[in-house]
Amino acid sequence: MTVEEPRPSSLTAAPTSRGRPGFLVLPDVVDDPEIPPPPLNPEAVAAAARRIAACVDSVVDGKPEVVRVAVAVLLAEGHLLIEDVPGVGKTLLAKALARALGVGARRIQFTPDLLPGDVTGVSVYDPGRRDFEFKPGAVFAHVLVGDEINRASPKTQSALLECMEERQVSVDGVTYPLRRPFFVVATQNPVEMEGTYPLPEAQRDRFMARIAMGYPGPAAEMLMLESHGAASPLDTLEPVSSTAEVTALADAVRTVYVAPELRQYVIDLVSATRGHPELRLGASPRASLHLLRVSRSAAALDGRPYVIPDDIQAMARPVLAHRLLLAPDAGLRRHTGNTVISEIVGRVPVPGIRGPRHRG
Repeated sequence: MTVEEPRPSSLTAAPTSRGRPGFLVLPDVVDDPEIPPPPLNPEAVAAAARRIAACVDSVVDGKPEVVRVAVAVLLAEGHLLIEDVPGVGKTLLAKALARALGVGARRIQFTPDLLPGDVTGVSVYDPGRRDFEFKPGAVFAHVLVGDEINRASPKTQSALLECMEERQVSVDGVTYPLRRPFFVVATQNPVEMEGTYPLPEAQRDRFMARIAMGYPGPAAEMLMLESHGAASPLDTLEPVSSTAEVTALADAVRTVYVAPELRQYVIDLVSATRGHPELRLGASPRASLHLLRVSRSAAALDGRPYVIPDDIQAMARPVLAHRLLLAPDAGLRRHTGNTVISEIVGRVPVPGIRGPRHRG
């Protein structure tokens, strides 16, 4: 078990009423954030997002679409699951995002002996004060990297559930809020599955999107050898944003307009998975909400204050595919969640356009 970057444990109690445990205000994991900037217009949001994406692109060679999805999920205040073979840059992507924001990424190496308290924190008795003191776990960070999350026990995996969904931690009857932005990037390898604990559907559903890095092309791999051969590019990566700016960007993304017809389009896409003959389990209502939110991010990345069908279609596979359970015969035909979603996107009519339309 490996947990990086220990964090100070000083806490300040907020006033409570009726003697019940209340929220405790934790000091930020970085320096005190500056005053949030004023509301941003679409062009400013797009410029800031492109600046973050370009910073990450300078480290993660040849994966602009992967970086785009990661930034969109960040601005939609979701969490990201990366499934791929070892050595393709999963952890590098998460650390580059954290460095671009000017914060340190906490990293947890999930192993079978990792305990829930290692993730959330524990209360330790202080003989000097004759009282218990809360020692925050690695989850108290702006960017949390969970490496090989499927190697930890289900009990430890479930410790992330409240943190990811409620953005808070409850220990010994006391609730500790997590600071914005809070972004979890979990990785798992699709190989060497012996002795692992596959993520249950309830936990997979907490991740807004799932992506695969894939192997780099020859040109990108040559560039990687030239730029990464002598030293890690993370060592020279300078922050291009801040936690306060990302919080303002996320607030701006929430204001992106989605027409009623496109809301219905989201529902139609998700509903199509629930009765699909090749699926045992379709997407949940949470999937509809996640698809709506990340589509707003996609629109904001393009500098638009409104969502178009292309935004929804582009994000449908990353957001929906990992939530599906294939029927046994679909697996025999080598179909995947991505192929099912592609078929649904090509079949469900797009609002305002006659006949089905598929984005290739």
